[in-house]
Amino acid sequence: MKKTNIITILLILISFISAVYLYPRMPGQMASHWNAQGQVDGYMPKFWGLFLLPLIILGLFLLFLLIPKIDPLKGNIKKFRRYYDLFILFMVIFMLYIYFLIILWNFNVLFDMNRLLIPAMGLLFFYAGVLTENAKMNWFVGIRTPWTLSSEKVWNKTNRLGGKLFKIAALIAFLGFFFPDYSVLLIMIPVLSLVIFAVLYSFFEYKKEKK
Repeated sequence: MKKTNIITILLILISFISAVYLYPRMPGQMASHWNAQGQVDGYMPKFWGLFLLPLIILGLFLLFLLIPKIDPLKGNIKKFRRYYDLFILFMVIFMLYIYFLIILWNFNVLFDMNRLLIPAMGLLFFYAGVLTENAKMNWFVGIRTPWTLSSEKVWNKTNRLGGKLFKIAALIAFLGFFFPDYSVLLIMIPVLSLVIFAVLYSFFEYKKEKK
C-alpha cells in the first residue's frame, strides 16, 4: 500500500477515535455551521456533530480510491497518480482541520472561524492548481469541458493555464486573512472567474484547433 494512503487511513482512524473519546464530553447540541460573518447559525446533535465529518471523509477517501479504477482513461491517471494521491491526503487534512476547529469551538474556545479557514482553503486551492497543471486527460480530475475532453491538445493547454490560475486564486484567497470583511469575496470571485475563463478558453482553443 502507498505511503500516502497509509497516512490517510491513520488520519481517518484518528478522527473516529477522537469522536468516540470526545462523545461524553460534548454538549448535547453542537455548533456545526457558521455564516459569512463567522457567527454560529446551525447546530446538530452531538452524535452527528462528532461522527458526520469522519464519515464524510471516509466516504470521500473510498470514492477517490475508486475513481482511478472506473475511469475509461485510467491509464492517463497513472501518469499523474503521485499528484492525485497527495491531493487526497491534503483534502483529508483540510477536512480534519475543520473537524478539530469545530470541536475546539464546542469546548468554548472561541475564535474567528472564517479567518482560520482561509489559510487552509488557500493551501488546498494552491495544491489543486498543482494537480490541475499535471493532470492528463481523464473524466474525473482537472478542467473537464466538452472541448478539453475532445482534444488532448486543448486539455493540456487549458489545464496548464487553469492550474496557474488556481494558484493565483489561492494567493488572492490568502488576503482574506488580513481583510476578513472581504474574505468571502476574495475566495468566491477569483474561483468563479477562473471557472468561467477556463470554459471559454477551452471553447476558443478547440475552435482554433479545428480551423
